[in-house]
Amino acid sequence: MTLPTRNLLAEEASPYLQQHSDNPVHWRGWSPAALAEARELGRPILLSIGYAACHWCHVMAHESFENDAVAAVMNRLYVNIKVDREERPDIDQIYMAALHAMGEQGGWPLTMFLTPDGKPFWGGTYFPREARYGRPGFIQVLEAVDKAWREKRESLAESADGLTAHVEQRLAGAKGKAVLDRDTLADLAGSIDGMIDRDLGGLKSAPKFPNAPFMHTLWLSWLRDGKTEHRDAVLISLEKMLAGGIYDHVGGGLSRYSTDAEWLVPHFEKMLYDNAQLIRLCNWAHAATDNGLFRVRIEETVAWLLREMRVEGGAFAASLDADSDGEEGLFYTWSRGEVEAALGDDAPPFFRYFELAAPHGWEGKPIIRQSEARQREGIADHARLAPLKAKLLAAREQRVRPGRDGKALTDWNGLMIAALAEAGHSLQRPDWIEAAAKAFTHIVEASQDGRLPHSILGAKKLFPALSSDYAAMTNAAIALFEATGDPAYSDHASHFVDELDRWHMDGDKTSYWLTASDSGDVPIRIRGDVDEAIPSATSQIIEALVRLSSLTGDIDLWDKAWATAEHAMGRAARQSYGQAGIINACALALEPLKLVIIDKPESSTLVPVANRNPDPRRVDIVVPIGTEANRPLLPGGQLPPTDRPGAWFCTGQLCLPVVTDAEELEKLLRR
Repeated sequence: MTLPTRNLLAEEASPYLQQHSDNPVHWRGWSPAALAEARELGRPILLSIGYAACHWCHVMAHESFENDAVAAVMNRLYVNIKVDREERPDIDQIYMAALHAMGEQGGWPLTMFLTPDGKPFWGGTYFPREARYGRPGFIQVLEAVDKAWREKRESLAESADGLTAHVEQRLAGAKGKAVLDRDTLADLAGSIDGMIDRDLGGLKSAPKFPNAPFMHTLWLSWLRDGKTEHRDAVLISLEKMLAGGIYDHVGGGLSRYSTDAEWLVPHFEKMLYDNAQLIRLCNWAHAATDNGLFRVRIEETVAWLLREMRVEGGAFAASLDADSDGEEGLFYTWSRGEVEAALGDDAPPFFRYFELAAPHGWEGKPIIRQSEARQREGIADHARLAPLKAKLLAAREQRVRPGRDGKALTDWNGLMIAALAEAGHSLQRPDWIEAAAKAFTHIVEASQDGRLPHSILGAKKLFPALSSDYAAMTNAAIALFEATGDPAYSDHASHFVDELDRWHMDGDKTSYWLTASDSGDVPIRIRGDVDEAIPSATSQIIEALVRLSSLTGDIDLWDKAWATAEHAMGRAARQSYGQAGIINACALALEPLKLVIIDKPESSTLVPVANRNPDPRRVDIVVPIGTEANRPLLPGGQLPPTDRPGAWFCTGQLCLPVVTDAEELEKLLRR
């Protein structure tokens, strides 16, 4: 039986899909029923994948999907399926890989044509309604693909079979393992270092993305091998982007990327995952340099997060749109007159620290940015500037706000919870740790039968979770354990890994699938090895297993972490890109660090040293002096004596002699 001949998106849990519920297109969500309809009708599938904050997704929707003439052609020739890539990254990765295999550059909206059984045979990204930009008009594309389907169905089906086999081989991953060694890690760091723009930061050329996995690789290289040039590449990149227009100088937070090489003109959408990774990087940078810039930007970004991104219950929304009132960046840009009207006599002092820039070809109002010198001055005079920014923020709040995608994604929330807990721990902000704990509780309480959801929107929940959800929440639980000492978080982490094993482990017990074993609507079961804007699911799993084994001292868990890392490295060696996350996680497996501190809670001398020297490779366990029993702490499950203060620093299964002096511990952690 075919589905109703109307748009079926109104009841979907995704705000992005709901945005399209009034289209004249007979959209379906991705489901077994929609795929069955295509098979029954013998029609190809038009698959459109996007997300709520995507500017060009909105453009294509306004031009084509809201147009009756275009919709009539779509409804006559195709079964039309709409997917939110944030809800279904498994589906997105499959068809994006197919587009890349066709030799096309990826991006969103992703527009793919599939056989009735879901195999891709042709596609692209944005298509204008009328031919322009060197691209054919969308109706022209629809009719040409239909003609090819009717006249060359057999050859298209063969092509789809071959393309599907290629994608399956790439994303399911070849078997085999590789030796984990420091040379491999150093080689990757060296190749990334060669891609760095020494003058402007980030990777060379435009557009510029923050690319946190690459920055993480360079930071680990400095910590591991003492490559100060790699540390400096990260610091320069952070300083440049935090001065540029990609950073919101009025309200805090980072946009997704800069369209130019100078970090000036952002693509104005703000994503939860970008800002989680920014907080972590800035926290490490602040610890290494004591540069107040990084603390101030963390404080501003967390203020934005708590002000604009919290949903009911305490978790965090996925994104803010690039557009407001139909114009990209309108909410965030300023004319000089608007700044002067908002600030009055305070406008001249403001312009001593900031400038309005409008590059050639930019059609919107100017963008606020700073030079690096003015950024340094502004941080020094932060107390003077803060009230001026507050006035601009109050004026901006009167504008039409960008749309917010209010769904809480479990894996993205896990990243942010960990970042908040780590920064709150390092910078002595218990309110941030409390916010992280509240978000964690909200996600956990949405579970059913012990299983996490992937997405939550009010009462609507999307099950089952992906492997990235369990991994990110495991890492979040461990970060909260480090920040609070509450053993309940360690118990949560162990439960998440148990669920990960139950639903996602492969038959060889050496790897994990992205989708659960009872996910019935995926055409290909993939591993989730490839980084996107965030580290891959596989890399997050390795990190979770390594960190939990360090925390608990569980040798069996450590063996599982090592086997998973070896096999992931073997697959990564066969991939042409997207390896940084796995390599970074394997660096943790190669050199897991653990710090156990026995100290007086009311007058601690050693704990503050650990807090101000965070290390992404290290798990910290603090035990109050006089504690009779605790989790297994040192390798071999030994509990150190708890009758006096002391710190035990361990690498793998080896621990250095106890340290009792704060200054000596500082030198040890900074060596």
